[in-house]
Parts: sequence; C-alpha cells; structure tokens
Amino acid sequence: MTALKTLIVTVIALLVATASQAQQGEGDVSAEDVKDRIGNLEEPMYTPFVELYLLEESKALRKEMMNTRAELIEKVVDKELSVADKTMSYATDTVTYFFYLIAGATSILVMIGWNSIRDMRNQLSSLAEKRVNELVVEYENRLDFIEDQLRQKSDIIQQNQKEIERTNEVHSLWLQASQETSHQNKIAAYDAILDLRPDDVEALSYKADAVLEMQEPLWAISLCQRALKLAPGNGHALYQLACAYAEIGRWDDAVETLKGALEISEAYRDDASVDPSFAELTDHENFRKLVHQDDEDSTDS
Repeated sequence: MTALKTLIVTVIALLVATASQAQQGEGDVSAEDVKDRIGNLEEPMYTPFVELYLLEESKALRKEMMNTRAELIEKVVDKELSVADKTMSYATDTVTYFFYLIAGATSILVMIGWNSIRDMRNQLSSLAEKRVNELVVEYENRLDFIEDQLRQKSDIIQQNQKEIERTNEVHSLWLQASQETSHQNKIAAYDAILDLRPDDVEALSYKADAVLEMQEPLWAISLCQRALKLAPGNGHALYQLACAYAEIGRWDDAVETLKGALEISEAYRDDASVDPSFAELTDHENFRKLVHQDDEDSTDS
C-alpha cells in the first residue's frame, strides 16, 4: 500500500507540473517547485476512489496474467498430447504394416507351393524349440560356471577370514610373550604360536632363546636346527645355535655358526661381545678375531 501511495503521489506531481506548464506557457518547472506546491496543498488532490481504481486495475492485470499462463500451459499440454498421439499412431502403423508384409509374404509362399501354413508353423515351432533348448543348455553351463566361481570365491573368503583370525591370535600371542617375564610363560606363548603356525621360524628361534635362558642348550639346538631347515638364512636362529654350541662346549662349531650369523647381520657382533653364553670363548683366538675385528683393525692402523 505504501508503494502504491508513493506511485500515486508521483503521478499526481507530474500532472500538476504539466498543468502548470500549460497555464503559464513558459519554461520548464523544476521538480523542487512541484514538491513545494504539493507540500503546500491544503486538500488532497486524489480521493480513495482513485486508489480503489488502481487496486482494481492491478487485480485485473494479475488475473489476466494468470489466465495467460493457464492458456499457455494448456497449449503446451495439448501440443505434448498431440506429439504422443502421433508417435503412437506411427508405431501402430509400423507394426500393422510389418504384419501385413509377413502375411503377404506367407500368402505368396503358399500360392507358389513352397510350403503350407501348417508346415511353416511346424518348422517355426521346431526351430524355436531347438533354439530354446540350445539357450537353456548354454545358460545352464553359464550358471554352473558362475556357481563354481562363487564357490571358489566363498572358499577363498573363508580361508582369508581364518587367516586373519589366526594372524590376530598370533599377534596377541607375540604381545603376550613380549610382556611376560617368566621364561616358562614365554615358552607357552611360543608353543601356542607354533600350534597355529608350525613353520614359524621366528617363534622357533625365540623359543630357543628362552630355552637357553633356562639352561637347556640341547633343547635349544634342536629348535634352532628345526628353524634352519625351514629358513637356512635366518640370522637369529644361527645366533641362538651358536650360543647353544658355546653352552655345551662345542666352541669351534659355535664360532663357525656365529660367523654365519655375522655374515647375515653385523648387529650380532655387539650382542656376542656381551652375551654370557660366549664367556668361555673370550680366550678363543678365532672368537676374538671374529668379535673384536674392528678393534684389531683400528690397532693395526
């Protein structure tokens, strides 16, 4: 309503300006003069009937726009229906002409005497049946192949699930063994790992280490030899075997085995220099050359 009133005031101001120009017949009237004249009016220049007229005109214009929109929508819908109707008619005519063509060709064949309609029907039926049987056999073979693949994938998934469960259990047993302070409990954890994975070389070598701590070198030798059969290049198993040989006094075997471990990893040199299992070998010449090789090289230089 406020905007409408503003519009009415503006229109009236323009009318007043036009009337003033007509009466005076001279020059242009500025907008400020028009505003002053409107401000000095003692009576309104319009009546509520003018406002009502404008409202009615706006209402009529809105109705006309709504009617135009409705007509436009109706025309669009009619156009779409017409297109759909023509499309359906075209499809129907095409199918009809196709069947007419088949009927005409069949009639010509009958008239020429190639085959009767019954023979043609029988031949079509036999051909259709043969083709259906071929398709059935083909799809049966495909389904059998798909079933075999699904069965294989299912077996693989089950094996993977079991392996994941086994791996998680082995991991928890390794954590348990690393946290145990008792050698008996460590050996029990390693045995559990070997029950799950009998060919676990690391479990065998670490079990040998725990057995050596219990002063059972013969048992440790058996475990290390078993691990080396599975992995001949395992450095930890070689080192533990050298410790076990040193514990039972087979010093030459201990030095040779330790040499093999050092060829795999030089880190065992520092371990051997402080390992109590090699305490009896401190005076052994080959052991000193093997373990304290760096010291001798620095002294010679």
